[in-house]
Amino acid sequence: MKTFVIGIGGVTNGGKTTLAKNLQKQLPNCSIISQDDFFKPESEIDIDENGFLQYDVLEALNMEEMMSAISCWMENPGHSAGPAALESSQRVPILIIEGFLLFNYKPLDTIWNRSYFLTIPYEECKRRRSTRVYEPPDPPGYFDGHVWPMYLKHRQEMNTITWNIDSIWSFIEPPLPDVAYGG
Repeated sequence: MKTFVIGIGGVTNGGKTTLAKNLQKQLPNCSIISQDDFFKPESEIDIDENGFLQYDVLEALNMEEMMSAISCWMENPGHSAGPAALESSQRVPILIIEGFLLFNYKPLDTIWNRSYFLTIPYEECKRRRSTRVYEPPDPPGYFDGHVWPMYLKHRQEMNTITWNIDSIWSFIEPPLPDVAYGG
């Protein structure tokens, strides 16, 4: 059976999950696998010399389990997309895989039919990150001392990939001023 796999990678809090969910609403034959669902337990996460838990590295993720989930979908692509996907046997099942380190994991290099990388400026990323609730919570200085430096490191590593990312999107959806609503 023909399938179509989309990779959405990018910076933390850059809109990957939001984009994937919005696409899924428009594509009834679509399933999502999120890299965030494959974090190892906190007890298995390394701690750096500054005392920061190292969540922003591939070793913090159970990538074998994620690859297994992808393989299961590939073997039975229409199964997890819901009943609407089964209405037409002519629809090509679509899998969206989204995550912050997708394109740094070499075993995924050959899977993509399309790949997109989302990025936002440092200030916006830090602002968004500060509004999210994480378990465990980010300690003071974690964004500047670990999260952003690891993003820059992984982004640099992407320069060595042997395939092309279809598009790199940098966007922010700023709130409209009150005057836009007549107020």
